[in-house]
Amino acid sequence: MPASKDSSVIRWHIVVFLAPAVLVYTAIMIFPLFNTLRLALYTEIERERVFVGLQNFYTLFGDPIWSDAFWNALGNNFWFFFIHMIVQNPIGIVLAAILSHPRLRFAHFYRSAIFIPTILSFVIIGFAWKLILSPIWGIAPSMLDAVGLKSLYAPYLGKEEYALTTLALISVWQFIGIPMMLIYAALLSIPEEILEAGECDGITGLSAFWKIKLPLILPAIGIISILTFVGNFNAFDLIYAAQGALAGPDFSTDILGTFMYRTFFGFQLQLGDPHMGSAIATAMFGIILIGVCLYLFGIQTRMRRYQF
Repeated sequence: MPASKDSSVIRWHIVVFLAPAVLVYTAIMIFPLFNTLRLALYTEIERERVFVGLQNFYTLFGDPIWSDAFWNALGNNFWFFFIHMIVQNPIGIVLAAILSHPRLRFAHFYRSAIFIPTILSFVIIGFAWKLILSPIWGIAPSMLDAVGLKSLYAPYLGKEEYALTTLALISVWQFIGIPMMLIYAALLSIPEEILEAGECDGITGLSAFWKIKLPLILPAIGIISILTFVGNFNAFDLIYAAQGALAGPDFSTDILGTFMYRTFFGFQLQLGDPHMGSAIATAMFGIILIGVCLYLFGIQTRMRRYQF
């Protein structure tokens, strides 16, 4: 009887400690999310808000004026994410493996130097790289000329075929420290007994990394991948800082974030439409939700089976 009585008692101290965080999260995350979903179901006719159901989504996906811009932004988003997956995360794994070597000197300095760009402002990063790559006053042409590679230089941010990839690589340079530190922490958490057992079987060096360390850090790699997916489909700051709200040249760097910003708030001659902007934001939320669910119920489940 005492045990059942204790189990039914509400632990009020837990409620008290969690309440401030729950209230703040609800105020700045949950309420704006549901309000955005609500706005997507309305439109404004003669300065009056009218309920139209899913009509905004029909317009977004069915009207060529809107759908062409949406699919262009979505395709650019996937390319932005793809560059991060094939460049940022593999390099982060390699850097973490190198920095985790016990005999490496000045490892603390290298980790700090690589991580510093992560804490810098998007505005600083975008403006600085725009100056570096400028064909007029940038240092990129002279640096390439100094090593005999001036022929490789082009106005990367001014050409449609190069601009988005260039910005993705700039983003990779800025955030390479995050996967590096997460993988580094995962590598340090591997028990020494496992590595020593591998050494007894003759598994050392690169062989130990591929056969022992890499399988053990797969869950961390999965978490990094889904964080990369969510972060890239919420991207906005770097594109806006470097290319502006029009995401030039000719919308070649336009992603869902900049498309939603122009639609919601308006820009130059385009009037703001908060209802269509909310529909775009809802579509972004749906894409991110689908991606996260596929990871949680697909990849993560297989990883657990593999691990245990």
